[in-house]
Amino acid sequence: MEEKKNNLRWWILLTVIVGTFLGRLDQTIVNLALPKIISDFRITVSAAGWIATAYILANAIFVPIWGKLGDTIGRKKVYILGFTIFIAGSVLAGFAWNLPSMIVFRVIQAIAGSADYPTAMAILAVTFKEGKERAQALGIWSSSFAAASVFGPLIGGPLIDYFGWRSVFLINLPVGIIGLLMAMRFINESRSETKTSYFDWWGAITLGGMLSALVLVLDQGPTWGWLSVSSLVCYFLIAVLTGAFIKVEQNVPEPIVDLRFFKIPAFVNTLLNNFVVFMGMMGGLFLLPVFAQTFLGYNATQTGYLFMPMAAALMLAAPIGGALTGKVQARYVIFASTLVAGIGLYLFSFLDPKSTALSLMIPLSIMAFGLGFGMAQRTNVIASVVDPHEIGVASSILALARNVAGAFGIALFGTILTSRIKYNVIHINSLSVLRSHALLDIQKYITLVELKAQIDAYNYVFVISSLIVIIGAFAALTLKLKNERTDITVHIE
Repeated sequence: MEEKKNNLRWWILLTVIVGTFLGRLDQTIVNLALPKIISDFRITVSAAGWIATAYILANAIFVPIWGKLGDTIGRKKVYILGFTIFIAGSVLAGFAWNLPSMIVFRVIQAIAGSADYPTAMAILAVTFKEGKERAQALGIWSSSFAAASVFGPLIGGPLIDYFGWRSVFLINLPVGIIGLLMAMRFINESRSETKTSYFDWWGAITLGGMLSALVLVLDQGPTWGWLSVSSLVCYFLIAVLTGAFIKVEQNVPEPIVDLRFFKIPAFVNTLLNNFVVFMGMMGGLFLLPVFAQTFLGYNATQTGYLFMPMAAALMLAAPIGGALTGKVQARYVIFASTLVAGIGLYLFSFLDPKSTALSLMIPLSIMAFGLGFGMAQRTNVIASVVDPHEIGVASSILALARNVAGAFGIALFGTILTSRIKYNVIHINSLSVLRSHALLDIQKYITLVELKAQIDAYNYVFVISSLIVIIGAFAALTLKLKNERTDITVHIE
């Protein structure tokens, strides 16, 4: 009987991995389809950007709402509901006929997909109750995030080439049905032991509004201009709605986000470390495919192959990091993992147009190993320092921090890259002399100056992103858990 129960636990882990992998795969695979969608719908690149923006906005808004609902009405119910709507949204997106219909269907997908992370983490936390085993399970599950982002281009490229862009949405139907049947068969229902008779709608509305303004300005700020009227309106809304949200949460009986979490030093420290790591990683990583295709001459499929060792390194590191629970204090594991990830990012600062595939694969693998090594520990700390009935809400905050950190990193480093290129062009030009008036020589001179300016700017961005992550590593050393010896077993009282 005990052996059957143990086997069921690992089937539950596999089930939520299928759901998480499918949801994250969808996010990465759709980007490959955008050129074909732009052509079919006869829209501009700028207009097509709203397909991604709408998805990010809806996903960010609903993560904490699903987390609270899962704790309230049942995590299995919410997980299956989210999965079912996601499959329906995918099929609808596969039959979209113009841009407005695609945006609506992508929003449906995003709302449903945002149910996965907080409910899946809570399901695993109540399924694997022993600290060391739970950390290992969470580590294996967390690795599916990066695996999906890597396999997205590998799977999406052939699908689009042979079956058209609609296939990247329709493929979710058969895979999703398998995941749905697994969820119905293996996952046990669980919910907060605290009876809930109230849902914090005002908290959800003010938080959703604030997140909408925040993600919107991070996504569109580089296009609008950071001091444009649209951006200033977003800043105003962020400030006002954040104040309103805090006020609401302080005065409702059952807040959608328990502000007491932020009085727990271990929770705040882990959240900040997670934010810094994802900001540096996403801020740096979104530039790599562009660099590989622009300066190294790779196509999209070849670029996807570069990321395969990264997936292997991450999937190898995650369970190893989880196995250290009970043997090494969490702060030391998180410090080491963050430091290794920062070193991996720093190695990208040596890239140039003569770089080989290994010049990208090796740093990617080092960075991924570092990232994966600490995933289980970060997730386990969050799950361990809050009351069991609030794990869903706490995990939704962790997911929210990752989403915002990624958007913030991409916006920040994209802006840094653009401004640094402009600075480099002026600086390099001021130090250079062209002793020719021939048109061909002038054109070569301009091309070389721009090439040098861009390469140096990329290197500069990678140095900045690695420094941010390395600083975050040393900050992790201040992480302390009450009564921690080697295992993490603490809950707030």
